[in-house]
Amino acid sequence: MAKVTRDDVARLAGTSTAVVSYVINNGPRPVAPATREKVLAAIEQLGYRPNSVAQAMASRRTNLIGMVVPDARQPFFAEMAHAVERAASERGKLVLIGNSDYVDDREVHYVRAFLGMRVSGLILVSQGPSQRAAEEFAAMEGAKVVLLHRRPEAIDDVAVVTDDIGGSELIVRHLLEVHGHPYVACFGGPVESPAPGDPVIDHVAGWELAMAAHGLPTEPHLVDAPFHRYGAYQVALDLLGSDRRPPAVFCSTDDQAIGVLRAAQELGLRIPEDLAVVGFDDIPEAAFASPPLTTVASDRDAMARAAVDLVLDDSLMVPGSDTERVRKFPSRLVVRRSCGCGGPDDHGHQV
Repeated sequence: MAKVTRDDVARLAGTSTAVVSYVINNGPRPVAPATREKVLAAIEQLGYRPNSVAQAMASRRTNLIGMVVPDARQPFFAEMAHAVERAASERGKLVLIGNSDYVDDREVHYVRAFLGMRVSGLILVSQGPSQRAAEEFAAMEGAKVVLLHRRPEAIDDVAVVTDDIGGSELIVRHLLEVHGHPYVACFGGPVESPAPGDPVIDHVAGWELAMAAHGLPTEPHLVDAPFHRYGAYQVALDLLGSDRRPPAVFCSTDDQAIGVLRAAQELGLRIPEDLAVVGFDDIPEAAFASPPLTTVASDRDAMARAAVDLVLDDSLMVPGSDTERVRKFPSRLVVRRSCGCGGPDDHGHQV
């Protein structure tokens, strides 16, 4: 079967190929409603599909947004990627997703590949873009990059973040002040220190602020643990089975907290009677953990929409633009039974 071309559509609709292009691309020139309907009817009748690659080469801009995350297997990043996809779809865009696995070389690989495809912009969830990644941004004229879920280091960075420090401080104070625990241990990140501005650093900082406000030391109670449940489970088995078992644990991620809950249950510990456990992120699984997990939530959908809006906002490329470059969303406490709060609503209420 011969491939349907734009010329075929123009002949059937009784218009020029230029008018067909204006209809397909929504411009740059207006098309009369009756003519537009003829073109759309011809497209439907012939089954014409525009060559998006050719359109991109001509316009030097695709309908794609690139997104790089550390690990889409982790629930928080999967939820955030899904929210970005929904927001991009509302704007008529598609999202390409790459996993960096927390490795600079892989992050640079995806940054280079996506920018080479002339994506409309790049949304980057990163521990901190490496110097090589920054060089890729600079080399690609007109590239727009939005940091998501990470505090920017430079004032010119464009970012969408949540109040990680305030949220962490809030949940740790809840354990200390409402439940009266003598101290709270913290499951931070792996031994390799994340870059400044990484959210986990801010989660630990919020825990430190709450502990310091109560005159409590932090150094002996900061636990190095992987971000995911499997590694946190192994670390928790060792800690909770020893004479160093804390009365309460704040986990930097909900995924860690789920691993801690599993370890505690295997050791015969009652949650929250023997050990209070809280997390951060409010992934959907948190409400269905056993017992349901007290955690910190942010508005992921609003953050995703803000990231897509920014990555498509050409005004950010204009020197001196007054467009707000960093958008910060509040954190909120979601109380469930794992901290010791009772109540009929195991799915949590917000404080």
